[in-house]
Amino acid sequence: SLESHIAISASQGSWIVSILSIGGCAGSIAMSPMVERYGRKCTLLVSMIPLIIGWIMILIASNVSTVYIARFLHGMAYGATLSATPIYLGEISSKSIRGSTGVLIAVMAKIAFLLQYSIGPYVSFRSLAWINLSFPVIFLVTFCWMPESPYYYLSHGNEEAALQSLHWLRRTGFYNENFLREYHQMRLLVEKNRQHHPSLKDLFTKQNRKSLGLILLLSTGMQLTGVNAILGYAQTIFSKLDMNFSAAEMSIMLGVVQLMAVCIPTYFVDKAGRRPMLLISSIGSFVGLIICSSYFTLNAMGCVTEAYSWVPFVATLGFIVSFSVGLATVPFAILGEVFPKNIKANANAVFSVITSAIVFTVLKMFQVISDGAGTYVAFWIFSICTAGTTVMMYFFVPETKGKSFDEIQDMMQRTTDKVQKRRTTCC
Repeated sequence: SLESHIAISASQGSWIVSILSIGGCAGSIAMSPMVERYGRKCTLLVSMIPLIIGWIMILIASNVSTVYIARFLHGMAYGATLSATPIYLGEISSKSIRGSTGVLIAVMAKIAFLLQYSIGPYVSFRSLAWINLSFPVIFLVTFCWMPESPYYYLSHGNEEAALQSLHWLRRTGFYNENFLREYHQMRLLVEKNRQHHPSLKDLFTKQNRKSLGLILLLSTGMQLTGVNAILGYAQTIFSKLDMNFSAAEMSIMLGVVQLMAVCIPTYFVDKAGRRPMLLISSIGSFVGLIICSSYFTLNAMGCVTEAYSWVPFVATLGFIVSFSVGLATVPFAILGEVFPKNIKANANAVFSVITSAIVFTVLKMFQVISDGAGTYVAFWIFSICTAGTTVMMYFFVPETKGKSFDEIQDMMQRTTDKVQKRRTTCC
């Protein structure tokens, strides 16, 4: 940003970008128990505290160390919200729109990226911090009026509050047939999952092993495309291109395209299904990465003229569009669906920790590899990883479109039983 009063080296900049992920791990581990104990709503409200403190620290920062601490606190807030938001959105939504509400997490994230790209280069360091501080404050003031999840109330034996919450969410009469049917299904599912106290070990039982493997695949597939490195270092990458636009202007265009693309799944994920959106997204991302890898390789060999500088920019836009229509959004919808209610918080925490660890590794290694071997090497690694995860998604990701939570649990269990029988037969 303009008038930044803290001198930051390239190495320090990479830590500022990547330390968010370390905080994300800490936030997920520290806050995930709150999701079941104190509720989804309470967890989301409390998660704003480190975010607000972080932005206040940015306002008063006079050295890089203070910025590091602030970014760590921002990461804690990110990890906490990622532990609670998919659960909350999945539980308050009816099954006909659950996929669309699940992908709103990614839509909001892309709006945030666009705001930073559009405002950051043109305002002072402290002005940007003031602007960003306003968002968690607004969230606290407005979200405190929202209802808690009816599933949370039912799991704690408060049926009256659960009825009131569902009534507020559905805006129908208490004696409406569909309302009563949905409430009855909620009660049955909560009773089914209340038979034993949840623990982290439950994720590794036979019933949940496939779901755990699924979120590991989705988390890995999302992050090994290198999307966070490409977005985090967008201006650095674009500054190497000889175009009529500045790096800041190209970053803004990237943010606009990303936001437009990420809105697509909100309309199609409950119509086309999760699997088609994921596979189309993965294949498109691979094509974009391959083009960028080829360009940067030829450029490093001195075989590309300035006339073709537009190629990696367009390919990056294509990559972002492809990534946004599936990989950026659908995993959050699936994450809110495939686990039983009583262990969702633990599952989300594991997803967040794994995601944060991979993001940190990708962000740090991108800087190291780009400086040491060349940008093209990093892009080839992203391309190969994306190709591998695309194949695995084709074989292992199930379709959950239009199914209730109970139906999804039965489907995951049947799949696990089939695999077990096949192994027994082979032996």
